[in-house]
Amino acid sequence: MRMTKKGPIYQLTFLPKLLPINCYIIDEETELTLVDAALGLNAKQILLSIRVMQKPLTQIIITHAHMDHLGALDAIKSEWPDAVVSISSRDSRLLKGDIHTLPGEPDSPIKGSVPTNINTQPDRLLEEGDRIGSLEVVNTPGHTPGSISLLDTRNRFLIAGDALQTQGGIAVSGTFKALFPFPAFATWNKKTALESAKKIKNLHPQLLAVGHGKMIANPLKAIELAILESEKRNWQ
Repeated sequence: MRMTKKGPIYQLTFLPKLLPINCYIIDEETELTLVDAALGLNAKQILLSIRVMQKPLTQIIITHAHMDHLGALDAIKSEWPDAVVSISSRDSRLLKGDIHTLPGEPDSPIKGSVPTNINTQPDRLLEEGDRIGSLEVVNTPGHTPGSISLLDTRNRFLIAGDALQTQGGIAVSGTFKALFPFPAFATWNKKTALESAKKIKNLHPQLLAVGHGKMIANPLKAIELAILESEKRNWQ
């Protein structure tokens, strides 16, 4: 595991050279928030990282319901039973194994490793604009119908889940990158993902933190290039 710190955000990266999977610990001064929960086999290292910080884990937020973002959820909730688990109201359906699209949504098949064996159910269902500590919920669907990003209102650092990737080159979810193609294979709807990337750009984040790849400071230019590539490759 590799740990990288940027201000109050700690990025935990598992298999950093082979198949990087990130989760994040957010320091809220007197308590901690965990964003995403990696794979089940990463639970011990996540829990150790939390214990080293010597602050209570009070919140667990899942950006979207794929197993590489919530695999260790049961183990972490068992260790911290009072931590409030949150996910978008839309992806809470995926958490229960319901992969049907809803009326009004693009009729694209929901892809990726939707969970089938997670026992923990959310304590809170999130909507656009909700706040958890310093983090504000931003709806950024596309990778899944209910994908969310989290904007730290203290510094405009943005945790985007898989709305974008930086491993293998920055890309909007659904844009194939030969050096790291897996998020593209698991994306539900490319057009919706592109709209979400534009929404992220308009937030003017000062740091971009994603599910796969390194964090990028001052990412606006990189996000713009990813949007242009998505438009060119997917819609022309």
